[in-house]
Amino acid sequence: MAHFSANVHEDIKKVLITEEQIRKRVEELGAQISEDYAGKELVVIFVLKGASIFFADLIRSIVVPIRIDSIAAASYGNTTKSSGTVRIEKDIETPIEGKHVLLVEDIIDTGLTLSYLKAYFERQKPASLRVITLLDKPVARKVQLVPDYNGFTVGNEFVVGYGLDYAQRFRNLPYIAIPKDYVWNDEEKE
Repeated sequence: MAHFSANVHEDIKKVLITEEQIRKRVEELGAQISEDYAGKELVVIFVLKGASIFFADLIRSIVVPIRIDSIAAASYGNTTKSSGTVRIEKDIETPIEGKHVLLVEDIIDTGLTLSYLKAYFERQKPASLRVITLLDKPVARKVQLVPDYNGFTVGNEFVVGYGLDYAQRFRNLPYIAIPKDYVWNDEEKE
Protein backbone atom coordinates (compact mmCIF):
# COMPACT_ATOMS: atom_id res chain seq x y z
CA MET A 1 0.00 0.00 0.00
CA ALA A 2 1.30 3.46 -0.88
CA HIS A 3 2.22 5.87 1.90
CA PHE A 4 1.57 9.60 1.67
CA SER A 5 2.35 12.44 4.09
CA ALA A 6 -0.24 14.99 5.16
CA ASN A 7 1.69 17.65 3.19
CA VAL A 8 2.44 16.76 -0.45
CA HIS A 9 5.71 18.70 -0.42
CA GLU A 10 7.08 16.31 2.23
CA ASP A 11 6.73 13.38 -0.21
CA ILE A 12 9.13 14.95 -2.72
CA LYS A 13 12.66 13.61 -3.13
CA LYS A 14 13.90 16.15 -5.70
CA VAL A 15 12.55 19.16 -7.59
CA LEU A 16 13.56 18.87 -11.26
CA ILE A 17 11.92 21.99 -12.73
CA THR A 18 11.04 24.96 -10.55
CA GLU A 19 7.85 26.99 -10.60
CA GLU A 20 9.78 29.97 -12.02
CA GLN A 21 11.35 27.88 -14.82
CA ILE A 22 7.90 26.59 -15.77
CA ARG A 23 6.34 30.08 -15.77
CA LYS A 24 9.09 31.50 -18.00
CA ARG A 25 8.96 28.58 -20.47
CA VAL A 26 5.15 28.65 -20.71
CA GLU A 27 5.30 32.37 -21.58
CA GLU A 28 7.92 31.64 -24.28
CA LEU A 29 5.78 28.85 -25.74
CA GLY A 30 2.68 31.08 -25.74
CA ALA A 31 4.57 33.80 -27.59
CA GLN A 32 5.86 31.29 -30.18
CA ILE A 33 2.40 29.83 -30.75
CA SER A 34 0.92 33.33 -31.09
CA GLU A 35 3.53 34.14 -33.72
CA ASP A 36 3.03 30.84 -35.58
CA TYR A 37 -0.77 31.27 -35.71
CA ALA A 38 -0.91 35.03 -36.29
CA GLY A 39 -4.07 35.92 -38.23
CA LYS A 40 -5.66 32.52 -37.56
CA GLU A 41 -8.12 31.14 -35.05
CA LEU A 42 -6.88 28.16 -33.08
CA VAL A 43 -8.74 25.29 -31.42
CA VAL A 44 -6.73 24.31 -28.34
CA ILE A 45 -7.57 20.85 -27.01
CA PHE A 46 -6.02 19.62 -23.81
CA VAL A 47 -5.75 16.07 -22.54
CA LEU A 48 -7.44 15.62 -19.15
CA LYS A 49 -6.47 15.55 -16.37
CA GLY A 50 -2.71 15.94 -16.46
CA ALA A 51 -2.46 18.79 -18.96
CA SER A 52 -5.07 20.98 -17.26
CA ILE A 53 -2.71 23.22 -15.29
CA PHE A 54 -0.23 23.60 -18.16
CA PHE A 55 -3.14 24.33 -20.51
CA ALA A 56 -4.63 27.00 -18.22
CA ASP A 57 -1.33 28.86 -17.99
CA LEU A 58 -0.51 28.37 -21.67
CA ILE A 59 -3.74 29.80 -23.09
CA ARG A 60 -3.26 32.96 -21.00
CA SER A 61 0.03 33.44 -22.88
CA ILE A 62 -1.55 33.03 -26.34
CA VAL A 63 -2.88 36.22 -27.96
CA VAL A 64 -4.54 34.85 -31.12
CA PRO A 65 -8.27 33.99 -30.95
CA ILE A 66 -8.84 30.52 -29.53
CA ARG A 67 -11.58 28.03 -28.82
CA ILE A 68 -10.95 25.45 -26.16
CA ASP A 69 -11.98 21.86 -25.62
CA SER A 70 -10.74 18.79 -23.79
CA ILE A 71 -10.43 15.07 -24.26
CA ALA A 72 -9.83 12.36 -21.68
CA ALA A 73 -7.71 9.41 -22.72
CA ALA A 74 -6.36 6.83 -20.31
CA SER A 75 -3.43 4.45 -20.45
CA TYR A 76 -1.99 4.58 -16.91
CA GLY A 77 -4.56 4.08 -14.16
CA ASN A 78 -2.83 4.04 -10.78
CA THR A 79 0.55 2.78 -11.96
CA THR A 80 3.81 4.37 -13.09
CA LYS A 81 3.86 2.53 -16.43
CA SER A 82 1.57 2.91 -19.42
CA SER A 83 -0.62 -0.11 -20.10
CA GLY A 84 -0.17 0.44 -23.83
CA THR A 85 -3.94 0.36 -24.32
CA VAL A 86 -5.53 3.75 -24.94
CA ARG A 87 -9.19 4.46 -24.43
CA ILE A 88 -11.10 7.71 -24.85
CA GLU A 89 -13.14 8.44 -21.75
CA LYS A 90 -14.41 11.90 -22.80
CA ASP A 91 -14.46 13.20 -26.36
CA ILE A 92 -14.26 16.76 -27.67
CA GLU A 93 -17.45 18.68 -28.46
CA THR A 94 -15.95 21.16 -30.96
CA PRO A 95 -15.98 20.20 -34.65
CA ILE A 96 -12.38 20.50 -35.89
CA GLU A 97 -12.72 19.85 -39.62
CA GLY A 98 -10.91 22.65 -41.46
CA LYS A 99 -9.66 24.20 -38.18
CA HIS A 100 -6.15 24.76 -36.90
CA VAL A 101 -5.77 22.47 -33.88
CA LEU A 102 -3.21 22.49 -31.09
CA LEU A 103 -3.23 19.40 -28.87
CA VAL A 104 -1.88 20.07 -25.37
CA GLU A 105 -0.33 17.14 -23.49
CA ASP A 106 1.37 17.05 -20.11
CA ILE A 107 4.07 14.49 -20.91
CA ILE A 108 5.05 12.30 -23.84
CA ASP A 109 6.87 9.17 -22.78
CA THR A 110 6.06 5.99 -24.76
CA GLY A 111 4.15 8.14 -27.27
CA LEU A 112 1.38 5.53 -27.55
CA THR A 113 -1.43 7.74 -26.19
CA LEU A 114 -0.41 10.72 -28.27
CA SER A 115 0.00 8.66 -31.46
CA TYR A 116 -3.50 7.31 -30.92
CA LEU A 117 -4.92 10.82 -30.35
CA LYS A 118 -3.10 12.30 -33.35
CA ALA A 119 -4.52 9.62 -35.65
CA TYR A 120 -7.96 10.09 -34.10
CA PHE A 121 -7.91 13.85 -34.75
CA GLU A 122 -6.36 13.55 -38.21
CA ARG A 123 -9.36 11.45 -39.29
CA GLN A 124 -11.50 14.52 -38.49
CA LYS A 125 -9.62 16.49 -41.19
CA PRO A 126 -8.32 19.59 -39.37
CA ALA A 127 -6.56 22.26 -41.46
CA SER A 128 -3.51 21.62 -39.29
CA LEU A 129 -2.69 19.62 -36.19
CA ARG A 130 0.26 20.37 -33.93
CA VAL A 131 1.23 18.99 -30.54
CA ILE A 132 2.64 20.79 -27.54
CA THR A 133 3.86 18.99 -24.45
CA LEU A 134 5.10 20.32 -21.16
CA LEU A 135 7.52 17.41 -20.79
CA ASP A 136 9.12 15.15 -23.35
CA LYS A 137 10.68 11.86 -22.26
CA PRO A 138 12.24 10.57 -25.52
CA VAL A 139 14.21 7.82 -23.77
CA ALA A 140 10.91 5.98 -23.10
CA ARG A 141 9.52 6.33 -26.64
CA LYS A 142 8.00 3.23 -28.25
CA VAL A 143 6.76 4.98 -31.41
CA GLN A 144 8.33 7.60 -33.67
CA LEU A 145 6.91 10.89 -32.41
CA VAL A 146 8.35 14.38 -31.93
CA PRO A 147 6.23 17.20 -30.45
CA ASP A 148 5.94 20.43 -32.40
CA TYR A 149 6.47 22.41 -29.19
CA ASN A 150 8.22 21.14 -26.07
CA GLY A 151 8.56 22.72 -22.66
CA PHE A 152 11.29 20.56 -21.17
CA THR A 153 13.03 17.26 -21.89
CA VAL A 154 13.33 14.88 -18.93
CA GLY A 155 15.07 11.57 -18.30
CA ASN A 156 13.43 8.26 -17.50
CA GLU A 157 12.44 9.09 -13.93
CA PHE A 158 8.76 9.12 -12.95
CA VAL A 159 7.74 12.74 -12.35
CA VAL A 160 4.81 14.45 -10.67
CA GLY A 161 3.54 17.98 -10.15
CA TYR A 162 2.06 20.82 -12.20
CA GLY A 163 -0.81 18.55 -13.24
CA LEU A 164 1.07 15.25 -13.40
CA ASP A 165 0.06 12.69 -10.82
CA TYR A 166 0.76 9.41 -9.17
CA ALA A 167 -2.50 7.68 -8.13
CA GLN A 168 -4.33 11.03 -8.55
CA ARG A 169 -1.99 12.79 -6.09
CA PHE A 170 0.62 15.54 -6.54
CA ARG A 171 -1.19 17.40 -9.36
CA ASN A 172 -1.30 20.52 -7.18
CA LEU A 173 2.47 20.90 -6.84
CA PRO A 174 3.63 24.12 -8.56
CA TYR A 175 6.82 22.43 -9.82
CA ILE A 176 7.93 19.15 -11.46
CA ALA A 177 9.51 16.68 -9.06
CA ILE A 178 10.45 13.10 -8.28
CA PRO A 179 8.52 11.63 -5.32
CA LYS A 180 10.26 9.83 -2.48
CA ASP A 181 10.55 6.06 -2.92
CA TYR A 182 8.11 5.22 -0.13
CA VAL A 183 5.09 6.56 -2.04
CA TRP A 184 5.14 3.68 -4.52
CA ASN A 185 2.92 0.66 -4.10
CA ASP A 186 4.64 -2.47 -2.79
CA GLU A 187 3.78 -4.45 -5.94
CA GLU A 188 5.54 -1.85 -8.13
CA LYS A 189 8.81 -2.27 -6.21
CA GLU A 190 9.09 -5.90 -7.29
